[in-house]
Amino acid sequence: MMDADEGMNSIKQTEVILRDKFIKSSQRTAKIIGVFYILAAVTAIIALYIYYQPILGPDYLVKGAANANSVIMGAIIELILVVSLIGTAVGLFPFLRKYNEHIALAYFSFRFLEAVLVTVGIVAILALLNLSQSFVAATAPNISSYQAVGTVLISIHNWTLLLGPNLMLGINTVLYSYLLYISKLIPRPIATLGLIGATLILVAAFLEISGVLLQVSFWGGILALPVAAFEMALAVWLIIKGFNPSAIK
Repeated sequence: MMDADEGMNSIKQTEVILRDKFIKSSQRTAKIIGVFYILAAVTAIIALYIYYQPILGPDYLVKGAANANSVIMGAIIELILVVSLIGTAVGLFPFLRKYNEHIALAYFSFRFLEAVLVTVGIVAILALLNLSQSFVAATAPNISSYQAVGTVLISIHNWTLLLGPNLMLGINTVLYSYLLYISKLIPRPIATLGLIGATLILVAAFLEISGVLLQVSFWGGILALPVAAFEMALAVWLIIKGFNPSAIK
C-alpha cells in the first residue's frame, strides 16, 4: 500500500515538475512574441514615413535614384516587419489552437496573408527604385512612359498597404483578440481593446476602399490608434508578465 502511495506521489511530483518547465517555456515564448509585436510596429512606421518618402513623393523618378540607399534600407526594415508578423503568428498559434483550432488557424492564415501583402509592397517599391534609376540613366527618356509604369507600381504599393496592414490586420486581430478574451491568457481589458481596435481599423479600411477616407488621413489615423495601442499594451504585458499561468494548456 505504501509502495502504491509512493508511486502516486512520484507521478504527481513529476507532473508538477513538467508543468513548471512548460510554463517557464511558455513565458519565454510570450516575451519573444512581445518583442516581435514591438518590432512590427516600429519597422512599419519607420519604413513608410522616413525611408520611403523620397520614392513615394511627386518627384519619385528623380529622387528615388538619388536616395537609393534610403529606399533599400526601408525595404530591409520592412523585411524585418515581415519576419515579425510571421513571428507573432507562429508564436501565438500553439496557445490559441487549444481553445479553438479553427479560429486559431484562420488567424494564422490572415496574419500570414498580411505578411505576404507587405512583401508584395516591398517588391513594388524596389521595382519603382529600378525604374527611377533607369530614368536617370537614360539619355532621352520618354517621361510619360516612365510615369505610367511608376503610377502602377505606386498604386500596387498603396493597395498592399491598405489590404495588408489595414484590412488583413483588422480581420486577424478580431480573431486572436477573441481567443485571448475567452482563454484569459492575458487580462480581458487588453483583449477587449483589441476587439475594439480591430473593428475600428476594419471600418477605416472599408472607408478607404470606398473612397470616403484618404488612405493616409487624420481620421484614418484616429481609427488606427486603438489597434496600435492594443498591440503595444499586449507587447508590454507579454514581455513583463507573460501569459496567465492558470490559462496555459
